[in-house]
Amino acid sequence: MPGTNLTRDEAAARAAVFTVQSYDIDLDLTGGEETFTSRTTVKFTAVGTLPEELFIDLIAPTVHEVVLNGVALDVSQVVSTARIALPGVTTGANELQVVADAAYMQTGEGLHRFVDPVDGETYLYTQFEVADARRVFACFDQPDLKAVYTWTVKAPSHWQVVTVATAVEPEPAENGTAVWRFGPTELMSPYVTALVAGPYHRVTDELTVRDGRTIPLGVFCRKSLAEHLDADNVIAITKAGFAWFEKTFDCDYPFPKYDQLFVPEFNAGAMENAGTVTITEVYVFRSRVPEALIERRALTILHELAHMWFGDLVTMRWWDDLWLNESFAEYASTRCQAEATRWATSWTTFSSAEKSWAYRQDQLSSTHPIVADIRDLEDVEVNFDGITYAKGASVLKQLVHWVGEKDFDAGLRQYFKTHAWQNTTLKDLLGHLEQTSGRDLDSWSKAWLQTAGVNTLRPVVETGEDRVITRFAIAQEAAAEYPHLRPHRLVVGGYDLVEGKLRRTTRIELDVAGELTEVPQLSGKARPDLILINDEDLAYTKIRLDAGSLDTAMGHLADFEDSLARTLVWGAAWDMTRDAELPARSFVDLVLSNIASVDDPSVAQTLLRQLAATLESYVAPEFRKETVATAADRLFALLKTAEPGSDMQLLLARSFAAHAGTPEQLAAVETLLSGALSIDGLAVDTEMRWGLLIALVAGGTVGESEIAAELARDDTATGRVHAAAARAAIPTPEAKAAAFKSVVEDGDLPNTVQQAVIGGFGRVHDRSLLAPYVAPYFASLTKVYAERTNEMSAQIATGLYPSAQPVLEVLAATEQWLADSEAEPALRRLVVEGRDAVARAGRAQERDLRG
Repeated sequence: MPGTNLTRDEAAARAAVFTVQSYDIDLDLTGGEETFTSRTTVKFTAVGTLPEELFIDLIAPTVHEVVLNGVALDVSQVVSTARIALPGVTTGANELQVVADAAYMQTGEGLHRFVDPVDGETYLYTQFEVADARRVFACFDQPDLKAVYTWTVKAPSHWQVVTVATAVEPEPAENGTAVWRFGPTELMSPYVTALVAGPYHRVTDELTVRDGRTIPLGVFCRKSLAEHLDADNVIAITKAGFAWFEKTFDCDYPFPKYDQLFVPEFNAGAMENAGTVTITEVYVFRSRVPEALIERRALTILHELAHMWFGDLVTMRWWDDLWLNESFAEYASTRCQAEATRWATSWTTFSSAEKSWAYRQDQLSSTHPIVADIRDLEDVEVNFDGITYAKGASVLKQLVHWVGEKDFDAGLRQYFKTHAWQNTTLKDLLGHLEQTSGRDLDSWSKAWLQTAGVNTLRPVVETGEDRVITRFAIAQEAAAEYPHLRPHRLVVGGYDLVEGKLRRTTRIELDVAGELTEVPQLSGKARPDLILINDEDLAYTKIRLDAGSLDTAMGHLADFEDSLARTLVWGAAWDMTRDAELPARSFVDLVLSNIASVDDPSVAQTLLRQLAATLESYVAPEFRKETVATAADRLFALLKTAEPGSDMQLLLARSFAAHAGTPEQLAAVETLLSGALSIDGLAVDTEMRWGLLIALVAGGTVGESEIAAELARDDTATGRVHAAAARAAIPTPEAKAAAFKSVVEDGDLPNTVQQAVIGGFGRVHDRSLLAPYVAPYFASLTKVYAERTNEMSAQIATGLYPSAQPVLEVLAATEQWLADSEAEPALRRLVVEGRDAVARAGRAQERDLRG
């Protein structure tokens, strides 16, 4: 991001001398399609000795006027790419006025503009995290300069206009327009204020919070999606979350209303704007979806609601504590979901999906401590990762167990009472937890928050001839690059086959530290059929099973009475596959032999994704074609026998279509799409049709005419995204060249379309189709990163990385680029992560080749 960066030191220097009172933001959205008028009045106070180079942030194509304390500044002298210099700031009160033409975006950053192809209506929404409020109004765009915001918005009169302030009635203006004048907001950081505007469909409700206030609730989506909006479910989850968070935090909801807006072309799952949460409209289900996705939507709703307290009411001082903001919301939302909704097994889902993500991220050479050193905005952009979210949440869960849930909650309550409307650091939170628990958390923090990498725990089992355990110990390992052996509080579970079920018969809770921890409690006892380290998933660590336990697990995965224990064994098998300890084809067989017995939809979805990754990356190339074909045949057989209408049936149908490649398999896909083959309970609805069609396109059996016909059936925003993916998946050199050009050279695709084209480009059965793009990929990277926004360039750097080509060739090309390039650290990190994944795949392929 040349010219748009902001360093931590610069932000700290501003915060040391500035206090911001208010922003008056006046936007005119009734002009053209490229820009809108932004008028900002900022009132701020300066104290102490002022640095020479003071500035405010703004990214806008044209700045018309800058007036500081009544003096007009020379725009040509004070305005640069992302900053307006402020010569003449005085100690005491200051007032700045800025008038600019700001740009509408199609990247999901700043003020995003979308036109609905169904009815031609325009929809807008803002996305300001990390530092994109400056794309809409002039501001000090850093978390610790909180202020009050007063929005005035001129827009078409038939629109809804929503900000973080309480809703107001519009005032009629000329030519079918209106003006919305909102009252001042609460004190908040720039990145959590927001504006959403357009003819959104709205469903309203309300709830009474514990201090007696009535909080209006709103759920919004585009008009053309209104028939698919299950607002009742969204509101029910929201109300359950309100009750749980207010009680657990002992803190009233801090804002006057709560709107949730499903918006188009959103880059993330959701964003915690204060009382005005924006959510990806992927969560407005046009077709039947598995329960796993409904569970995920509920978790997203609760995650953003948790942020109203932890993030919006009390906010991190700088992005070093981004992890705490996100990890806390991840932990709190999972706990709330488990205790206050129908998803009582949410921690099983967390173990299967979130911790798996954390372990994967933590084994890249780009891994970092949970408390990362965030020097500037470029650092934070690439730290929305598995460490920040999933590892942090895992470690917070462990901390709760370490200090005790009651004392943890008591510390949180003190934290909110003490720091409401303020900015804090990790030290502030840990101080309150030390007070309530009596524990010294300094050593814990150093071990868990200030070191990188994941440990592995292995059982050491010795038995006599009578299967009586003579010794049991737990060995701890660490990667050579991160040789930190950490303390773990965990449970060892012993499981025996009882009446055909694997039932826990032994439970030992203990502390594990150092290279070897003896567990004398098991000595002299009959060896259980399976011994599970880290039962209940309290600790953050990879685990292994001893040979006897592994045999039991492989033969009886379907027989666990406890879903979490079974998921931990699945996780161990997956880690062993990725670590080249278990042949990839063995993992493929394990999944296909046991997937039908998995009764948790979220776990089943994760396993099928892991199956896809194994087939794609970890099976030896010599066996890949045969293994994929056999897997697809087995998936189709499982599909035909799955319970009609079940989530498993739906997941298996999608997985089969994704892997179908032989003429017979593609013929089966075609009969499903045409209706010649009907499977009881399987709805071939809009989304399923696209999945089946793209499978046929990638297989080379249909092409442009069929894509056009399907788009005519579904000429919606989502349909156009699917069609873009399908066209990029056509297995011809011409189609691949067109897709690559549209993404890398033209660069004018909206964010979701670009992502779809990247996905379709990489969907091939014949990997040689992509071989010509290795060199162009590396040749284009630096230019792409320099010219595109962070989101768009990151999509390209990660999505087009040539991981499907032969391992040694890709590694050589990558190392050459790393040696020759002077790219920004953030871009180098993305490429290094691609290299690490390919290197891991190479090791797994070698292991699979040995069998």
